Amino acid sequence: MGSFLIEWYFWIKALHIISVISWMAGMFYLPRLFVYHAERAVAGSELSETFKIMERKLLRAIINPAMIATWVFGLLMVFTPGVIDWSQIWPWIKALMVILMSAFHGWLSARRKEFSRDENTRSGRTYRLSNEVPTVLMLVIVIMAVIKPI
Repeated sequence: MGSFLIEWYFWIKALHIISVISWMAGMFYLPRLFVYHAERAVAGSELSETFKIMERKLLRAIINPAMIATWVFGLLMVFTPGVIDWSQIWPWIKALMVILMSAFHGWLSARRKEFSRDENTRSGRTYRLSNEVPTVLMLVIVIMAVIKPI
C-alpha cells in the first residue's frame, strides 16, 4: 500500500486540494444563507421554502461529499510514507483544526435541520458571527500545512 500511495501522492494531493476548496466554499456560503433565511424569510413563506431547498441541496450535494472526499484524500496523504513527521507539533494542530472544522460542519447540519422544521431560534447576527469560524480554522490549517511553523 505504501508504494501505491507514494506513486499516486501528487494525484491524491491534487484531489485533496480540490475537495478542500469545495468544502470551504460551502462552509462559507451556508451560514450566509442562514443569515438571509433568519432575517428575511417568515417561517412557512415561499421565500423560506426556497431557502430550505437551497440549504439542503448545498449541504447534501456539495458540502457533505466534499468533506468526505477531503477526509479520504487527507488520510491517504497521512498514511503516505515520509509525508508527515508526527514528532513535530504542526500536524497535531492541523489535525485538531480539521476536527473542529468537521464539528462546525455538524453544527451547520443541525441548524439546517432546525430551519427545515421552522424551528430556528438564532438571529442573523449569530450566523454572521458563525461565518467567521471556517475562515479562522482555514487560516490555521493552511499555515500549519504550508509554513509548518512549529
